[in-house]
Amino acid sequence: MKLDTKQDFRQWMFQVLDPLKPLYSEGCARLHLGDSGVTYPKVSAEMEAFSRPLWALVPFWLGGGTGFEDIYQTGLKNGTDPDHPEYWGGFGDYDQRFVEMAAIACGLIFTPGKVWEPLDEKGKDDLANWLYAINEHIIPDCNWQFFMILVNVALKKLGRRYDKDRLKSGLLKIESYYTGDGWYRDGGSSQKDYYISFALHYYGLMYAKAMEAEDPDRCLRFKERAVLFARDFLYWFDENGAALPYGRSLSYRFGQAAFWSAYVFAGLDDIPTGVVKGIISRHISWWMDQTMFDRDGILTIGYSYPNLIMAERYNAPGSPYWAMKLLLCLALEDDHPFWKAESEELPELSEIKLLKQADMLMHRNGKDVISYPAGVCEKYGHGHVPEKYSKFAYSTRFGFSVARSQIILHENAPDSSLAFVIDGDDYVFVRKYSDSYEVLEDRVISKWHPFPGIQVTSTIIPVEQGHLRIHEIESEYDCTAYDCGFSVEKFTKSYEQKAEGEKSSVTYDTQGCHVSGKGPEAQGIVIEADPNTNVLYPNASIPAVSYRIKKGKFIRLETVVTTFING
Repeated sequence: MKLDTKQDFRQWMFQVLDPLKPLYSEGCARLHLGDSGVTYPKVSAEMEAFSRPLWALVPFWLGGGTGFEDIYQTGLKNGTDPDHPEYWGGFGDYDQRFVEMAAIACGLIFTPGKVWEPLDEKGKDDLANWLYAINEHIIPDCNWQFFMILVNVALKKLGRRYDKDRLKSGLLKIESYYTGDGWYRDGGSSQKDYYISFALHYYGLMYAKAMEAEDPDRCLRFKERAVLFARDFLYWFDENGAALPYGRSLSYRFGQAAFWSAYVFAGLDDIPTGVVKGIISRHISWWMDQTMFDRDGILTIGYSYPNLIMAERYNAPGSPYWAMKLLLCLALEDDHPFWKAESEELPELSEIKLLKQADMLMHRNGKDVISYPAGVCEKYGHGHVPEKYSKFAYSTRFGFSVARSQIILHENAPDSSLAFVIDGDDYVFVRKYSDSYEVLEDRVISKWHPFPGIQVTSTIIPVEQGHLRIHEIESEYDCTAYDCGFSVEKFTKSYEQKAEGEKSSVTYDTQGCHVSGKGPEAQGIVIEADPNTNVLYPNASIPAVSYRIKKGKFIRLETVVTTFING
């Protein structure tokens, strides 16, 4: 799929959003897309599904497009009318509806002629009062501060009651999250993931566009930080358009490249416009080759295919439409250089790149993009935190796996991990987080414990066609350690798996992974992972080497993981 002209991008937006039209409620304020559970009530889930398409529609309208206006004018009127049966309701602290206010606020800021001016006075009063409620409740100390900021900016610009103090305090909190070199932390979280790009930078650049006259110094800072961040973020993208599957909220799919649309929207060009266009176009094309829609054309929860196993507890049926943030580029005027530019390939990038602020090494290993993170994450979170942040390696071509359970290797699917099974038990223990770590120019060193009484120091070193792992282990238990390579797709052309001596491999005609080891009683094995554990493909096998660990002894293991890709 080739996207080049503004009309191409518009047509693609309609391809994604048109299947929603029959599913809006009679009063247009709610959108029921499925029945899977989430941590917030049905009204919030249906309001979320209503709101998230606005991330594409507002830029589309700003860029001169027409369509969906009647639905959203009617829905905004009814959803904020306390007397209407489709009223979205009042709030509690940490309310999900505060998240969804941001897209509405952007509509009021950038396209008031579409979502504000058509309302009668009562409709305007109801909408303004409903939005103002974000100032009367507790919101998390994280990227959610931007939802409050954008709402207050919108109310201020419309001449409505807003909270000057909350606006100021929110902006100060965002400033406190900045860690340097273009990177933020997401509030108190130590995790560095797509929330830095599609949340903190994205909203910062929208603020910069909206408030340049009123708050020029801050807007300039937001832009300067985005320029620095972009130089690092290039490394998260594959030449084929895929972005690195890493971290949480992967069900937002093509939102992974939303930063690049915000980049051009804010007028930034340190990265050539043709390169940015190439990233966005290839990214969309890559996603359109995946099976992310159901038979009715509705985005599903999952990543490369529908998959509730890998989802977070906050993923409702409408949540994936946050991905529409990618289409902020539709706001660009018809004669903008973005539309005139030819899509360009990525610039020449270093084979090994230290992203110090992200606590990871990036490795462009042939056609694969691999990240070696330090295992920095919250100890408790929204689901599958160790799998999404604490594996030794993440790959654009092999993805990663999430556990179906902590019992039995094939249910745990511990790819790119050192997994321990203590004698006499069936539980599988992996790196949940690092107790301490060091990320150097050529290696990542972490100290961690899979279980009290087992201490591990792991050193990950990129090498030609893969990486070397050195593990130093002291254990109070007799156990078996399984050093696992990448998951490899199963049931494919020329599929083959082998386990001989200290080696194992899983391959098919276009790619594969080989693992070899040195250590006590090293033995190659292949783990046939449970279905739907890998985020890229529903069936996978994992080459690994097992080692015997004796209690009370210092053990050193060396494992080499190599891959090949022929397409």
